[in-house]
Amino acid sequence: MSIVTKAGDGGLTGLMYNRRVPKHHPRVAAYGGVDELNAALGLARALAPAALVGDNLLAIQKDLVVLMGELCVLPEDLPRYFQAGFSAVTPALTAKLDLLVRELESQNLSFHGWATPGANPGAATLDVARTVCRRAERGVCALNDTGEAVNPEILVYLNRLSDLLWLLARWSEPKPGRA
Repeated sequence: MSIVTKAGDGGLTGLMYNRRVPKHHPRVAAYGGVDELNAALGLARALAPAALVGDNLLAIQKDLVVLMGELCVLPEDLPRYFQAGFSAVTPALTAKLDLLVRELESQNLSFHGWATPGANPGAATLDVARTVCRRAERGVCALNDTGEAVNPEILVYLNRLSDLLWLLARWSEPKPGRA
């Protein structure tokens, strides 16, 4: 079976359960933004300065697959989706992010005012991932504003993730007195 199906040549794409929507549909934009975020996290993980960053980014990428899956289902198909054993984004996923935020903040990260991305490649890629996360969050908000129900925990998760990525970028920057 080829990756080339030609099914999207006419400007439509598939959601779960053989649903077809235009490629510019807000739902496609929402899960596409999260897909872009996942790729940005993959780059950040490849350049991660430490296992703390890389290992946590990999776990987050796996959680984003859950999030994308949920976004790829029309609201009327969600009962079928969950009955098939697929997961929803839950407060437990967000709690994992909160735990890491607390761990990083307990290390007395020092920052004043705006951060300037680019201190090193690892921190810079985390800042890019943070901005992609904010855009993905806006895409999910736009989908929600269309009246299609969106799990509110998805917005909480993406908001918390962008904060975490900012902290990880600051943590990855060179520390004063250290080369």
